[in-house]
Amino acid sequence: MGWEDTEIERLTAQYGTVPPPWIPYPEFHPLSAFWRMGSGEGYIMLWGPWWRGQGFDEAQRLAYFRTFAPPPRWLPWMGDAVWGSASDDERDEDAAQELENAVLERLEGLGFGSRAEYLADWEDDRWE
Repeated sequence: MGWEDTEIERLTAQYGTVPPPWIPYPEFHPLSAFWRMGSGEGYIMLWGPWWRGQGFDEAQRLAYFRTFAPPPRWLPWMGDAVWGSASDDERDEDAAQELENAVLERLEGLGFGSRAEYLADWEDDRWE
C-alpha cells in the first residue's frame, strides 16, 4: 500500500471521503505557491486522481461540493472539477474570462455563491 492509499484511508476516516483542498488547508489561496510544492502539491496530486476515479456523474459531483461548499475564491476551480474546461493554452484571455464568467453564473444559479462574492474574496487584503 502506497502513501496515497494510506492518506486516502486517513482522510476518509476523518471526513468520510477525500475532501477538496480548502478543507484541510483553508489558509491557502488557490494561486498560492503552496499548491505547487510540498504538502499542497502532494494533496492536489492525491485529490485529482482520487476525484477522477470516483466516476461521479454531475449530480454526484455537485452533491460532493454541497457537502464541502467552496469559499468564493475556489469557485472557478470547483467549476473545473465539476464540468472541466479547455486548457488555458487553447484559449485566449477574453475566451478564458468568458468561460470563467459562465461558470460563475452557472454556480450562482445552483446556489454556490455569486460573482460579486468571488471578486470580493479574491481581492481580500489577507491574500496579499
